[in-house]
Amino acid sequence: MTDRPILFSGPMVRALLAGTKTQTRRILKPQPSAYTGNPIPPEGLSWTSKKRDEPYFAMHDDQVHWCWWDEYNRQGPDWIKLRIAKGDRLYVRESGWQRPDRTPEMMRQGADTWEPYYFDADGLSEQDRDDLREWGFKRRPGIHMPRRCSRLTLTVTDVRVERLQDISEVDAWAEGIDAIMKRGFPTRHDVTLDLPGSPRWFQPRGVDVYQSLWETINGPGSWESNPWIYAVSFTVQRGNIDAQV
Repeated sequence: MTDRPILFSGPMVRALLAGTKTQTRRILKPQPSAYTGNPIPPEGLSWTSKKRDEPYFAMHDDQVHWCWWDEYNRQGPDWIKLRIAKGDRLYVRESGWQRPDRTPEMMRQGADTWEPYYFDADGLSEQDRDDLREWGFKRRPGIHMPRRCSRLTLTVTDVRVERLQDISEVDAWAEGIDAIMKRGFPTRHDVTLDLPGSPRWFQPRGVDVYQSLWETINGPGSWESNPWIYAVSFTVQRGNIDAQV
C-alpha cells in the first residue's frame, strides 16, 4: 500500500462528496507501441488482452504492466508499472484557500473560528474570496494543496488497462458525470426517452457526456485518438489520510 496525491476539479470533488464518483481514468504513459509477433507471458502470468497487433497486459502483485515480444529481435517483455495500484490510498488535492498564521490580535478579532482551508468546490462566492484575501488567506491551486488540508481519501479497489472508448454506460456514470450535468454541461448527443404518463424528455447517454468532459480536460481530438488508459475504481472516505492509520 502506498499513499499518493491525486488531483480533481471542483465538479469532480462535488461528485466524490455526493458519493456518485467511484472511478477515474488516466492516460497510460508512455503509450504502448505497435508490434507484431506472438507474445509469450512469463511463467505464472496470464494475459488480460489478446488482440492482434496490440500490447498485451498482465497482472502481477496487484500491479498492472504492459509488454510486448519482438519475434525478430527477441527483446522483451518490457514492463512499465502504473502510478496507481490496488490497495493504494489517494489523498485528494483540490483548489482553495489556505489559512495564514494567526496572531494573538487576529485571534481576539475572531480568527479562532477560521477553518485551515476553504475549498472552491464548496461554491465560494466572489465576496467570500474577497474576504479571504483581506484576511490574508493564500490562494492554493490544487496541485499545490498541502497534504494536511486534504479532506477526502480514496482507497483503490481495482485497476485495469483498456482503450478510452471501451468505457461502458455504467462506468461513465461511475465517473460522476451527474455532477456536471446538473451544471448544464454540453453533450454531443441526446437519447429520447418516453416515460408512461410523462411528457417527452431528453436524457443524454452517459458515454456522450463523459466524452465531452474528456475533451474539455484533454483538448479537441483527444477522444478520437482513443488512447490506452488505466481505469481506477475506489471507495471514498472523508477525512485526512494522515488520520487513517
